[in-house]
Amino acid sequence: MAQLSDDCFATGKPLMTTAEALAQLDGRIVPVVDTEEVALDAAVGRILAEDVVSPIDVPQHDNSAVDGYAVFFDDLDPDAPTRLPVSGRAAAGHPLGRPAQRGEAIRIFTGAPMPDGPDTVMMQEDCEEADGIVTIAPGIKLGANRRDAGEDVTSGSVVLKRGAKLRPQEVGLAASVGQTSVITYKPLRVAVFSTGDEVCEPGEPLQSGAIYDSNRFTIKAALTQLGCAVTDLGILPDDETVIAKTISDAAATHDTLVSSGGMSVGEEDHVRRVVETLGRLHFWMLAIKPGRPVALGHVPAGGGPVPIIGLPGNPVAVMVTFLVVARPLLLRLSGAVDVSPHHYRVRAGFDYRKKKDRREFVRARLTDGSDGVACAEKHGGSGAGVLSSLVGADGLVELPEDVTRLEKGAMVDFLPFNEVSR
Repeated sequence: MAQLSDDCFATGKPLMTTAEALAQLDGRIVPVVDTEEVALDAAVGRILAEDVVSPIDVPQHDNSAVDGYAVFFDDLDPDAPTRLPVSGRAAAGHPLGRPAQRGEAIRIFTGAPMPDGPDTVMMQEDCEEADGIVTIAPGIKLGANRRDAGEDVTSGSVVLKRGAKLRPQEVGLAASVGQTSVITYKPLRVAVFSTGDEVCEPGEPLQSGAIYDSNRFTIKAALTQLGCAVTDLGILPDDETVIAKTISDAAATHDTLVSSGGMSVGEEDHVRRVVETLGRLHFWMLAIKPGRPVALGHVPAGGGPVPIIGLPGNPVAVMVTFLVVARPLLLRLSGAVDVSPHHYRVRAGFDYRKKKDRREFVRARLTDGSDGVACAEKHGGSGAGVLSSLVGADGLVELPEDVTRLEKGAMVDFLPFNEVSR
């Protein structure tokens, strides 16, 4: 009698590794969206399509870093207090308007252009002024509290590179060099659908054997965080003809498609067969847990082949494969350059065994270790359908293919959810 498998990941064939799948993405995927000029006020979250080059130095003038007194360093006694007459004033937006003279101090305020001549600024807290005379304590260094022109940005330098996703700080930097708008890629148009006769919309009566569709909502929320323009195609029945028509129609008006379910080997898993019939599968079935049945393919459309990402049907597998596989692909299609999230080394707070030759992601939450090193504690159930286990978790412990046993206290790679939520 043939031995039955108790491992849902057993296929009899070697599976593609996550690294191999991501390498395929690196080699094949280019931006597919057009560009447009966007006002800075509307640019946050968008991806730059052109470098931003500064036409100016920032700051444009040498200026004071503090409120105090601008002086010539050579006028100061290094060993005793120095008394100088205060014979001018410079404030931000109101320069002195003349060269300063040796032997005088200029009252100056933070951000004010340095007068011609003085090379050092003494903080007002370290000075005493009375009757127009300032007394300066000894010990200050040459050039103290003075900011040079171009200290932040030099004219002609690239301040923001093509492919950068604009956060508030990038928007502010563009404004600081005088930009009012930037050239960005348009949002990626993504069509999303779920499959399955057992899947129904939240809010509808739940029939026997049916489940509410959480996957589509998870995917739509994740796509929205990436800045995509999302079209919801709803739940498709387990009907190959309906699925084929929906995919063909959506490909004509979208940049990429994302599905949930229908990617495994069952008789009712129609999405994989439709993609193979209409176009091509580049990879299917990865050595990853949770989430083995995840696929990348393309289907034909008038403007060229349209990528389709097929995610598993189990809710946790959907989330993990979206973060690990779909997110880098979607960011590259959107024009982003840096698509790899940062992992952090933390200490494992649990023992764990796994099979060799597959990459596993364990839900975990972080605690403060007694030695100050963050500790990842395994969180919730380990099943691919236990969606609640993701809610209380802070991220995923990533265990590579060659690891078969993790001992408590070992250092591991940790992927925080907040690294992949922007």
